[in-house]
Amino acid sequence: MTSEEHWEKTGGGALAPGRRRPRLRKRVAWMYYIEQMTQSAIADALGLGRVTVLRLLSEARALREVQISLSRDIEELAGLEFELQNKFDLAEAIVAPLATEQSDPSAVIAAATGEYLSEMLRPDMTLGLGWGETLTRALDFIRVRQISRLSVISLLGGITRARQANPAEFAWQFSRLFLAECHLLSAPAVVDSPATKSALIERCGLKEVFDLSKTLDGIVVSAGVIKLNSTTDYHGTISSRELQELRAAGAVGDVLYNFFDHDGRIVDHSLNQRGMSVPIETLRAAPARVLVSGGKQKVEAMIGAINLLRPTALITDEATAAALLAHGEANAKRA
Repeated sequence: MTSEEHWEKTGGGALAPGRRRPRLRKRVAWMYYIEQMTQSAIADALGLGRVTVLRLLSEARALREVQISLSRDIEELAGLEFELQNKFDLAEAIVAPLATEQSDPSAVIAAATGEYLSEMLRPDMTLGLGWGETLTRALDFIRVRQISRLSVISLLGGITRARQANPAEFAWQFSRLFLAECHLLSAPAVVDSPATKSALIERCGLKEVFDLSKTLDGIVVSAGVIKLNSTTDYHGTISSRELQELRAAGAVGDVLYNFFDHDGRIVDHSLNQRGMSVPIETLRAAPARVLVSGGKQKVEAMIGAINLLRPTALITDEATAAALLAHGEANAKRA
């Protein structure tokens, strides 16, 4: 198996072509210079030929990605990224630095997400987008350029009560940056019954959006956390009683109003039949699956979301990354 074939098999093929080699090169450099693995061991671990490893190390030195020493901050961030990749079977992890542990992580995660999406986009791509405040803030960091035949699909219905901004408009605002075709789920995020949901899909023109979602090249979503002061509760789409019922059923978070437990299993609650969102099975079939979330209060929800979606890429902040790794280690010890 060639290096490119291995990279495709392990998930790198889900990323934009321009991102594959740089990430692989940095991974090889990290394993060689920091983990002090031999070139043969690196070749075996990554399914590469030794000649490829030598070439990647040479490129890293020529591009000045490798110097005599690494600053402490760079070393720690790269280490967190590689640990996350290994721990959660990710093709890619992006960890944004925080000034202090008390800093708002959404700002740095938004910046990292904007940069990532700018590099991820390519012609003829169909991209599915969730919504939320962090994703909306990422719009300020996206590099606008012409991308031919880009299609955007909103993966979740909207809200009926917004404050200063409507995060449910993220897909539409994103598509405007690139003059892309945008397909919206023109319905509330949650309806009153499964029958209403079925009627809206089959008789009110939404079936086309659900069918188109089966052709997704990638998705970008965030994870919500089950607590009374969460974004979900602020928008008034779910009552306090329903949130209490979800917690009692074992729910720790949601992705697009699909509520799951720590192990990523959908819990037994009627909300999971009433959410106007693209099915989880469809999301998991997308080649590139990007999960964007952060904040220590979201760690358990993020673990559940990772188990549910099996993302190919995770974008978070350094404090959350460390907490995710510690949480995973604790669970492993208990098991």
